[in-house]
Amino acid sequence: MKYEEALEYIESIKSAGIRPGLDSIRALCKEIGNPQDDLKFVHVAGTNGKGSTVCFISTVLQKAGYKTGRFVSPVIFDIRDMYSVNSKLITKKAFGEKMEVIKNACDSLVEKGLPQPTPFEVETALAFLYFKDMGCDIVVLETGMGGLMDATNIIKNPLVCVFTSIAMDHMQFLGSTLAEIAKNKAGIIKPGASVLIEGQDEDVMNIIKEKAELNRCFFDVAEDDDITGVKSSLGKQTFNYKNRKKLAISMAGRYQIKNACVALDALDELIKKGFNISEKAVFTGLLETGVPGRFQVISKNPLIIADGAHNPDGAERLAESIEFYFTNKRIVYIMGMLKDKDYRSVIALTEKYADEIITVTPPENERALPAYELAKEIGEVHRSVSAVDSVEEALEVAGLMCGKDDVIIAFGSLSFMGRLIDDVIKSDKKRKIVI
Repeated sequence: MKYEEALEYIESIKSAGIRPGLDSIRALCKEIGNPQDDLKFVHVAGTNGKGSTVCFISTVLQKAGYKTGRFVSPVIFDIRDMYSVNSKLITKKAFGEKMEVIKNACDSLVEKGLPQPTPFEVETALAFLYFKDMGCDIVVLETGMGGLMDATNIIKNPLVCVFTSIAMDHMQFLGSTLAEIAKNKAGIIKPGASVLIEGQDEDVMNIIKEKAELNRCFFDVAEDDDITGVKSSLGKQTFNYKNRKKLAISMAGRYQIKNACVALDALDELIKKGFNISEKAVFTGLLETGVPGRFQVISKNPLIIADGAHNPDGAERLAESIEFYFTNKRIVYIMGMLKDKDYRSVIALTEKYADEIITVTPPENERALPAYELAKEIGEVHRSVSAVDSVEEALEVAGLMCGKDDVIIAFGSLSFMGRLIDDVIKSDKKRKIVI
């Protein structure tokens, strides 16, 4: 199967939708020989911060000399971004070859009268197959939207289970209260794993702790009080955490320090379990970690920030960073949201920082909230908002609105972030601007 055919296949099975549960992924993985049973895992769950935490952990493991698989979702640019080994993406050839194996397995299941696996189940099974065939020493695995019934939860014995910030999102699948959502995400905890969680809502932490104790797991919290000496700029942040001094990350956003700290706790647990991870690997890995669309500076002239804040928790983190970095700055927003997200809360948490707001419809997404509907909602609380027809137009209008000292912040659905980042980088290259 060629790469283009593999993409067409994924598109053709989207009608299978989202179907939480493990029966289908179990049947699919059994059909391809249960490759997940031959791999070691760090399993990462949460609402926000998962992708960054996965990248911190996997980059350090790579620097320590381990062949490290990384599975993340959703992605900004290309489906292949979901799958990397030592930071190198799966090739188009390998993606097509592995998808052919998965498709044949799916066809066999359907012939037996079983349901067609969903796109995420297909993508997850492909990850297991690819990482096994690549001979990975360890895989850092991000859950989809949940935990207990998430396709990634087919794995049996994770070495470490990591929990980033847990908040209200995907309520139609995970539960209508924060406690219900936390219990769902706690479902990834299994006997023998070490359990680490970012300090957050006390009830959430107690739920995770209770599940960890029930499974006789080591449990620890990455507490804010253990983070000291913080110095932040858009290009670099330095801090101390517990007994480590002068750590540095290149990602902006105050919340990234918290993600780095829970990653450090996970790495320390891997060291206890026999992994040889030097302090040089830790320091270098943290500094070299980068994730697109997470309070990312994508242009300096004008200054443009791209951030994937698409739910209330993400919006709170974005607001915290705006207050820290851009006090007394004139700010123009470019916003694009999905209609099944709590966009009203996102508006309420962020609108006060913007002088001008431009709305855009996330392209090529059936769940996209039309720009004019988002603008109408924002218009109820903000004096200056306008809807435009495309990402390109949004950037053009924002540029016209900005002076040399102003800031453009693009945020919301990751489904338009890739287009926006590509457009900005192409434009800056034409103008010979160094990003």
